[in-house]
This record gives sequence, structure tokens and C-alpha cells, in this order.
Amino acid sequence: MDLNADMGEAATPEALRRERALLDVVTSCSVACAFHAGDPGAMARTLRAARERGVGAGAHPGYRDPAGFGRRPLEVAPSVLQAELVYQVGAFCALARWTGVEPRHVKLHGALYHRALGDPVTARALVAALAALDGPRRLFVPAPSALADCARRAGLTVVREGFADRRYRSDGTLVPRGEAGAVITDPEAAAAQAVRLAQEGRVTAVDGTQIRVQVDTISLHGDTPGADELARRVRAALVAAGVPLAPP
Repeated sequence: MDLNADMGEAATPEALRRERALLDVVTSCSVACAFHAGDPGAMARTLRAARERGVGAGAHPGYRDPAGFGRRPLEVAPSVLQAELVYQVGAFCALARWTGVEPRHVKLHGALYHRALGDPVTARALVAALAALDGPRRLFVPAPSALADCARRAGLTVVREGFADRRYRSDGTLVPRGEAGAVITDPEAAAAQAVRLAQEGRVTAVDGTQIRVQVDTISLHGDTPGADELARRVRAALVAAGVPLAPP
């Protein structure tokens, strides 16, 4: 099982400290590509830190929306989305190779991630761009979803993603961040959800429904309050449960 977190998004010294602490815990990281957060310098620093710790690194592209941290739904033409995706992932790959890191995966960010999961037009456009790139062939994405289906048809490897620090709805989608309780900030609750995802492929939805969520990687958000302590507890619980941890 892989344990991943989003990185390169820090905007304050405390956020940077939290990111560095997370890199001591996770087995892979998804590095912001400077559209929703970060910049080339932050990307390079994060990649070097990941290399020093033996953490796998992937690209984390999103909408060009730093003011909204890439979490606001935007209407962008598919052709523009493709160009922006190629730009972001291409820059990540160049910086990764420059810093001696193998680009291992792609994980979409925020509103773009959620749009592509259920919108076949967006999914097809993004997958076509990724498939044409000389870059990572692994895509972190919940399955089943429109994005996972398109990725498989294009010959990409789907790494099924679940979340330790987010609540689920009964249809298997995440509770929107604007709703109360969407983010799990209690380390024990996040640890319990991670272990159940890894061992059973199931979670309890907010309405009490038991739903199936099969995963190959478990994600944590670097901007969740107390993310470093939460991550340490999640990793300790997975190890105690006998779950082997390694990048995909």
C-alpha cells in the first residue's frame, strides 16, 4: 500500500515545516505544479527533499487558480485544459529529471480532479494529453470513475486512490469541503479509516452506509490542520496492522 500526500503548496513557514514532516512519513508525494500553488523553486526543493528520503514523486496539476487554491470549479475549454496540463506536467518532469528524481505519477488537484471524475468530456481531454506526453504513465484516481475508465482505455496505469482524512458520501464520492465534517482532523479517526481502506476496501459513509472503496494508495492532505501528526498516526496504524508500505 502506498501512503501519499500533496506537497509543494506551502505558503508559510509553518506550512513548510508541516510538509517536511510529512515527507518523513509518506511513501509518495504529489508536487504542486505552480498553477494552484507553489512555484518552480518550491517544486525543485520538494523534489530534492523527496529524493533524500526515498519518497516517490509525481505531478499535481490543477486549474490556473492560485486565489482559490484550485478548489473552485472553473469553465475552461478542453483544448485549453490539455495545453495547461501538458505545460504543468512537462515542467514537473523537467524539474524532476534535473534534480535526479524519476517522475512516477500524475494526480489531478482539487476542482479539476473532481470535474474529471464524473465528466467524460474533461476526462477524455486530459487523458489524451497525458497519454501523448513523455511522462509518467500512472494516474492516481478513484475507481470506478469516468477518469479511471478513460485512463485504462488509453493504456495508462490506474492507481486507485482513497482518502484517510476525508469523509465519503454513500455514492462513493467525497463530502464537499464546504459541508461540516468533510475533513477528518482527528488522528485516531483518520488512522482507523486508513486501516479499514487497506484491509477491507470499505469505509463508513456519513449516513452510516458501508461502501466499497478499493485502493492502492491512501491520500493525506498537507493543508489539513495537524497533518503531520495525523500522518504519523496513520502510518503507525498501518504498520501495526501489518500493511506493507511502498510507492506504486
